[in-house]
Order: sequence, then structure tokens, then C-alpha cells
Amino acid sequence: MGTAASAPRTVLAQATMELRLLVRNGESLIVTLGIPLGLLVFFSVVDVLPTDGDPVTFLVPGVLAISAMATGLVAVAIQTGFERKYGVLKRLGTTPLTRTGFIVAKALAMVVLLSGQVVAVLAVAVLGLGWQPGGSVVVAVVATLLGGFTFSALGLWMAGALKAELTLALSNAVFLVLLLVSGLAFDPAALPEPVAAAGSLLPSGALGNVTRAALASPGRVDGGGLLVVVVWGLVATVGAVRSFRWDG
Repeated sequence: MGTAASAPRTVLAQATMELRLLVRNGESLIVTLGIPLGLLVFFSVVDVLPTDGDPVTFLVPGVLAISAMATGLVAVAIQTGFERKYGVLKRLGTTPLTRTGFIVAKALAMVVLLSGQVVAVLAVAVLGLGWQPGGSVVVAVVATLLGGFTFSALGLWMAGALKAELTLALSNAVFLVLLLVSGLAFDPAALPEPVAAAGSLLPSGALGNVTRAALASPGRVDGGGLLVVVVWGLVATVGAVRSFRWDG
């Protein structure tokens, strides 16, 4: 009973530590906060996107999705991969913290960090760029956090199964590919139809569709896109738990 009761506290303590490590990592903050905000401000001020209407209105949904992807898929994956390489995770494996508990702690830390990113993106859009949402910000935020959990699971799947250097290269490569094929920073209609269709079945494209729909009209929810994000999250979580190794 004592062990069962202490499990949530163990996970919470680990999540707190993970959040501190993420915040203290300057390179991580550049990826998770600098890139999304940089894309939002640059493409809002410099008129280079082939979009109709207000560029900020077009960019905000995609930037929210990019924030979730940068945090979960890149920052969490790379940090965890090198923690395993340097033996940090091997030491954690000797504690009462289980593999599942560790993965949940990582995901919780990512959700808290992503919440701060979402606030920053919305604040810059509203206060700095004069954006006014036309739909439900709450739905878009909840979808973004759910997407962040999905990308975190994908990142941990890679970090738990691959060498640190391969995780570093692969997470960045996948990030760039998803950014290009998912229509997050430009109109998906500009992509070839087969590529756009495939992108909507990926977690990045699906999340972008959900946030775009939510912010376009009050009460509008892209159920299909939300289902894609959830399915990817479930599959990635199972894969991360089953393949995760404390050392290697």
C-alpha cells in the first residue's frame, strides 16, 4: 500500500525535476520557444506567405502545432537520449520510478512547458500583432496540449530505443519533414494533393487542422483530426513503454 501510494508522488517529483532541466537548457528553449515565435513574428511582418487575408490569423494555429512538435519531438527526445547515454537513466532505474512513471513524468513536464509556450504565442499574437481570435481559444489550447503529449511520446519512443546521436539526428530530421509536409507554416493547398492528404494523417498535420478549425469558428471541432492525434498518441505511448531501456 505504501508503494502504491507513493507512486504518484514519485512521478510528480520526477516531473518537477524534468521541468527544471528543460527550462535550464538554453538550446532547448531556443528550439521550443524561439523557433515558433520567430516564425510567427517574421512571417507576420514580412509579407512573403501566399495567403489570403490576415497572415497572423493563418499562422497562429500552425505555430501552436509547431510549438507542440518542437517541445515533444525534439527537446524531450534529445534530452532523454543523452540522459540515457551518460548513465542518468541507469541510475533512475534503480529507484522506485518505473518506466511508465518516467515516461508520464516527462510528458507532464512537457505539458507544463508547452502551456507557457502557448501563453507566449497567444500573447505575442494578440498584444504584439493585433490578432483577434475568431473561434475557441480554449479548444485550440487543449488540442495543442494533447498534441504535445503525443509528440512527447513519439520523442520518448525514439530516445528509449535508439542511440543518443541517432535520436539527435532523427528527431531534427523528422521535425523538418513534418514541418514541410503538414502545411503548418504555409497553406496546405500549395502542396501536391497526395502529399497534403498524407500530411493530414500525420500528427502534425492533424493537429494543425484541429487548431485551425477551432480558431476559425466558435464551437467548431475537427473530430477526424483530433482522432488522428489521439491514435498517434496511444500508439506512441505503447511503443515508448515497451521499447524503453534505462541504459544502452
